[in-house]
Amino acid sequence: MDKLNHVIEAQQFTPERLSDIFAVAREMEQVVRHYGSNILNRRLMATLFYEPSTRTRLSFEAAMKRLGGEVITTENAREFSSAAKGETLEDTVRIVEGYADVIVIRHFESGAARRAASVARVPIINAGDGPGQHPTQSLLDVYTIQKEVGRLDGITVAMVGDLANGRTARSLAYLLAKYKDVKFYFVAPEVVRMKDDIKEYLHRHGVFFAEEEDLFKVAAMADVIYQTRIQKERFGDRTADYENARGKYIIDRELLQVMKERAVIMHPLPRVDEIHPEVDTDPRAAYFRQAHNGLYIRMALLKMVLNA
Repeated sequence: MDKLNHVIEAQQFTPERLSDIFAVAREMEQVVRHYGSNILNRRLMATLFYEPSTRTRLSFEAAMKRLGGEVITTENAREFSSAAKGETLEDTVRIVEGYADVIVIRHFESGAARRAASVARVPIINAGDGPGQHPTQSLLDVYTIQKEVGRLDGITVAMVGDLANGRTARSLAYLLAKYKDVKFYFVAPEVVRMKDDIKEYLHRHGVFFAEEEDLFKVAAMADVIYQTRIQKERFGDRTADYENARGKYIIDRELLQVMKERAVIMHPLPRVDEIHPEVDTDPRAAYFRQAHNGLYIRMALLKMVLNA
């Protein structure tokens, strides 16, 4: 297995590499069940988060500690680091790499992780860069689909909600496009439809996709419904656009009635009102299991980038 140097974008992964990562993730599930490991003993991970995060930051920190490593962190680097004084991201990375063996970065600008990797001498893991990508989320999403649905080839996926700003949906589209006979249905309010770059990528690679307005119609066909939050923070002062978009597509008990019996509902979280709490007890609601899979995937990635 070739060494994994950085985790920057979904496009960097082949199906073969994904199989390698998922095999290690399954090993990590056993590690957690047996109360951890010391394979990353004396290794140090730095987390640089320029945007708020709960699940991603905590799961990375838990992953490192489960493997015996240690963590140094700054939760709001945009406000409470030298970035507030005007320091460039590149300079920050050059400093922090002297303290840590791996850097996990979340940033508000697309392409920030690639910039960080271009100057770093330690592995960089992209934990989300603005409306760009969130590759570790897409890895755990594909891992979840494989576990829940039982296959990745030939599935039908409905992506719902804020697809223009949803870096998780964008990254997932890139990854699933690598599998055979995958079909995408994009269901989104007009103002947050999937951007042309993703649609052009799918078209170029011969992957079926269609934009639909009727969620009930799509839900009856889908193996996976990937719901996303309308991201208020991406709208700036366009309050009217946000209000028009939010609440248009909601998963509730009525929608459950038209879904396939073996379909799954996923969500990168946090949710606001786009999945009704009454859905949580349905066995097809996979989003909390999905979040927990993030620990195993991130443990696997840390093991692989640190060549442990």
